[in-house]
Amino acid sequence: MDELTQVRDWDPGTEGLSDRARAAARARLETAVAEESRGRTARTGGLNRRLVLRTALAGAVAAGAGVTVVVTRDGAPHRTAQLHTVSAAEVLRRAADRSRTANRDLPVPRDDQYFYTRTYVVQTYLKGGRTRTWTDESWMSVDGSKPSLRQENGKIHHDPPLGKHEVRWPPTVYSKLLRMPTDPDKLLNQFRLGMKSSLLNDTQAFFEGCMLLEGPRVLPPALQAAAFEALSKLPRIRLDYHDATVAGRGAVGVSHPKAAFTFLFDRKTYDYLGLRTKGSSAKKVNGEWKQVNYYWRTTTLEDIQVVDRIGQHH
Repeated sequence: MDELTQVRDWDPGTEGLSDRARAAARARLETAVAEESRGRTARTGGLNRRLVLRTALAGAVAAGAGVTVVVTRDGAPHRTAQLHTVSAAEVLRRAADRSRTANRDLPVPRDDQYFYTRTYVVQTYLKGGRTRTWTDESWMSVDGSKPSLRQENGKIHHDPPLGKHEVRWPPTVYSKLLRMPTDPDKLLNQFRLGMKSSLLNDTQAFFEGCMLLEGPRVLPPALQAAAFEALSKLPRIRLDYHDATVAGRGAVGVSHPKAAFTFLFDRKTYDYLGLRTKGSSAKKVNGEWKQVNYYWRTTTLEDIQVVDRIGQHH
């Protein structure tokens, strides 16, 4: 799995990202927002994957295309005269209600276990319309104390245990997740890093929520619901309708105008289906790095299990 975690201080007593690294991450966001406002595409960069695994998405913060969608009461696009307008905030609130029973069949993971995940990926290039599909399987150490096996874009990566001063953020250890607030207002405040609402801080909050919900981790149902409700309070969130189906299910997306990723939900049940991300590859042209080969990537978590060893599926 890619774009999973970042180290950052969340509350007293929890190890996190240093002030220097946090300032650097915030500077990346500021640069992306500023360059987007001038109509330029920000050049992405990369931090150490083991230390800041979620940085791939941070480098992708940019304007996300989207439209407002009107859906019928049965969840279908507007094809009849009987219409019902659903806002982005309402979709997130309904997803919160739906998620309160999510993953209740999964055991609480022990620190010495692994998360097994199977993820279906669809990548469509904007120019040429080429589409690639593949399935990634990964085994990630719950507390990071053991080696992990991660499949990304079909390629196998063997990740060593986390170093002495490395921690994952958001956490994957269940006891740490239980200490996170389930009050939506308090959680939103932490998503904003304790700062007031602004375009930059709200983009940061949307990004924080995205990383918490992406996984792989087993979230306490109350926390997952609180995350959706917290994000529903953000101004500027909107509905996207680029993907008519996700894994055969009709989907509607919720995005932020300065973020290149979108939450995808079932149009009828409001089950959380996965993420769509706008990405690109970098190429050196006339001595300067340019972003080329833009694409939409949709990732759908098909299965997650708590297992005892690498290679085990159930």
